[in-house]
Amino acid sequence: MSPDQIGFALLYLGIFILIGKWLRVKVTWMQNLFLPSSMIAGFIALLLGPQVLGKLIGLWAEEGSLLTSGALPDTIITVWDKLPGLMINIVFATLFLGKQIPSKKDVLDYGGPQLAYGWTVGWGQYVIGILLMVLFITPVFGLPSMAGALIEIAFEGGHGTAAGLQGTFKKLGFEEGYDLAIGLATIGVLTGVIVGIILINWGVRKQKTKVIRDVKGFSKLRKQGIMEYENREPAAELTVRPESIEPMSLHFALVGLAVIIGYIILQVLIWIESVTWGAWTGTEIMTYIPLFPLAMIGGITLQYILSKVDREHILDWKMINRIQGFALDVLILTAIGTVSLDIIGQYIIPFLTLALAGIVWNVFTFMFLAKRMIPEYWFERGIGDFGQSTGITATGLLLMRVVDPENKSPAFEAFGYKQLVYEPFLGGGLVTALSVPILYNFGPYPFLIFSAVMSVIGLVVGLFYYGKKR
Repeated sequence: MSPDQIGFALLYLGIFILIGKWLRVKVTWMQNLFLPSSMIAGFIALLLGPQVLGKLIGLWAEEGSLLTSGALPDTIITVWDKLPGLMINIVFATLFLGKQIPSKKDVLDYGGPQLAYGWTVGWGQYVIGILLMVLFITPVFGLPSMAGALIEIAFEGGHGTAAGLQGTFKKLGFEEGYDLAIGLATIGVLTGVIVGIILINWGVRKQKTKVIRDVKGFSKLRKQGIMEYENREPAAELTVRPESIEPMSLHFALVGLAVIIGYIILQVLIWIESVTWGAWTGTEIMTYIPLFPLAMIGGITLQYILSKVDREHILDWKMINRIQGFALDVLILTAIGTVSLDIIGQYIIPFLTLALAGIVWNVFTFMFLAKRMIPEYWFERGIGDFGQSTGITATGLLLMRVVDPENKSPAFEAFGYKQLVYEPFLGGGLVTALSVPILYNFGPYPFLIFSAVMSVIGLVVGLFYYGKKR
């Protein structure tokens, strides 16, 4: 593949992003669902690619004819297929860059109830998924027990985590896991928004909410995803003079350094395993760990170093957020645009079973556990965790903004503190990355038992410690 073909594939990204944004501005139902433009663009690319348009044209045209591979040439699909696995490293490397690390007391006081609730839900998704594999899906459909991790990977981690594990699935001989995870992540985002809005309307009618008493909805511009003119703020701050170095270049270099630190950590772990327990038992786990959770550790490490030596505060978290947002848009577009519909169709019953089980578990825990584990503003705070556990962090933030538009409750602060402890483990962290190799090496039962214990710990702490502080 020539450099020109790679460059052209990247230019196509801009075209589809523009199409996605235009549709978000023009189509009312897309606005009401708050669909990200990148997700819309991904669906359009999927429809115009070889998976849909190509196969429709192929029904009546000879192979090799115009559009039999869709409107997207094979070279573009080949390039796009690799981008999610690269972009997720940038997304995770930027999670903690530029952010002040709070005290342990603040984390425990504000984020503790959120952490206990989210811990229960996240580990519970593993329990539900693995039980379904052991009792139904594996015996009937032959899918490996690794698929039991797909609910947490897709719902908590989203498209990015699913894309980051593509290489792991391939190494372990379960390539179908990637397409199933991307499909589940898409279901999760849609469900998180739709069911979340339904729950908010229910909460308002039943007076479960403390901040809002009626659902007024967002302005037209807000639904279109356009910032009101009077509310516009700088996208970032110039912390260095552009004549010395472009601020975006400096921040991108720091993100790259965080990824490199993560890569070095990963290689060290692989080497340690090769000369210790790996050599003794013949078991390999670190080899299958993707880079992105270690890139997050690299970001935390770099942030700690900069907090000690950066006296001029040249690292701007707003600029880091812009880099993260760009990487996430590219990731979502290319992940959805290249997903295999054949794989999802082949395993449609296991796919729908896992999706339905995950949705039911998340709704159940919100309705019956959140109010008993979160001592104050349980609805405003719990709805954010419901959104995250169903359709990634952005969905949780969206739902919190709907139910607490002026940030009058401690929901956003508590959610942020909880993420500092939660993200390194679940929702794309080390546990998420390790879950598939562990299931592959040791089978379903050890991880099922461990997950159940972890979920019960979160449940007990939430109910009998934080819940008693009501």
